[in-house]
Amino acid sequence: MSDIFKALERAPADSQHDLTPVLESIGFNDDGLIPAIAQQHDSGEVLMMAWMNREALMETLRTGRVCYWSRSRGKLWRKGESSGQQQHLRGAALDCDGDTLLLQVDQTGPACHSGRRSCFYVALETETARITTAPLIDPATLYGKS
Repeated sequence: MSDIFKALERAPADSQHDLTPVLESIGFNDDGLIPAIAQQHDSGEVLMMAWMNREALMETLRTGRVCYWSRSRGKLWRKGESSGQQQHLRGAALDCDGDTLLLQVDQTGPACHSGRRSCFYVALETETARITTAPLIDPATLYGKS
């Protein structure tokens, strides 16, 4: 844990700190990425987890439209650029040691490529995996495929 996050542990509630050293102390992994959990701002529903690099985080903070790093495509991925299902940032927070982001978002439509509201629809039970929700929209329609 960096010294900045150790210092923030002792900071009083509602105190404000310069953003630059906090951003410089983020615990990006060896690939330059940090996990980002997207949560619907008004309901608390966890929608998805994706990865951000520094550029994606800075763009998200600057524009208010959530941008991730696509590991499979090797480029920035602005949520909704192909599906239209955008995420607008309402708040962002780092965990206590600066290696995970929580993004509070306003999600337009489904967050998951499966057409479901949340990517977390496979419930693991004692002896089964149970599908908890149906798609809101057919993924073929969502991505313009037939």
